[in-house]
Amino acid sequence: MSRKPNPAIPSEKVIRGLLDRYACPVPWHEVRTRFLGNLATPALSVSPMRIVQDLWGGELPTFDTMDEVNELIGALVNGLWNSLTKHQKRSEPFRLVRLIAEPTPQNLATLATTRRQELDGFIEGLFNGEDQMDLPERAHVAVGHLSELRAMMTGIEEMVALSEMRAMMAGIEELVAGDPKSESRTELEATFKHLRELTRIMELEIHEAVLSCTRARKHMLASLPTQKPTVH
Repeated sequence: MSRKPNPAIPSEKVIRGLLDRYACPVPWHEVRTRFLGNLATPALSVSPMRIVQDLWGGELPTFDTMDEVNELIGALVNGLWNSLTKHQKRSEPFRLVRLIAEPTPQNLATLATTRRQELDGFIEGLFNGEDQMDLPERAHVAVGHLSELRAMMTGIEEMVALSEMRAMMAGIEELVAGDPKSESRTELEATFKHLRELTRIMELEIHEAVLSCTRARKHMLASLPTQKPTVH
């Protein structure tokens, strides 16, 4: 008997299209990190189906047919979830989404918001719906660093919002329209450069947390007692 070929793994384009079709309230970049965090969590009660449902607030969206249900679940579980398992290896670090944009206040705010949401997603997935989690030491340190970085992202968002409001109230268009040689432009470029460096640090800390939690989870599973089969 010949084996059936394994179904093709859905591409990112396909998965994002499905999330858009069913009006997923969680942005793609946060979906990725939420799944990654949940994949790595030391909690033994992990359920890919639960994290899929949580994207829509705890219940799946409305479908017309079972084929649609299977399509979405297959894309998120067999596609995205399984594709993220490679990042449990040291040789396969996770990368945050890349946003190529000119250094403007709006783009700076978008980048900071994206990074904050990515960190929110990772922490939420890692804690698996709990307020506290007994993490291994290296993961605990990484989460502390990520919390500090998240605060920086929030600070940048607030800084941009205040700057735009101040420019609007004062009638100053230079901040947005911008002379490339102006001081505000130079400051923006410096902030963008700093944010790129923070992105690299975020990726490092996320990867270390994933590796640390993966090792801890393997040890926990290995230490569980094995039940012997009953002999009749």
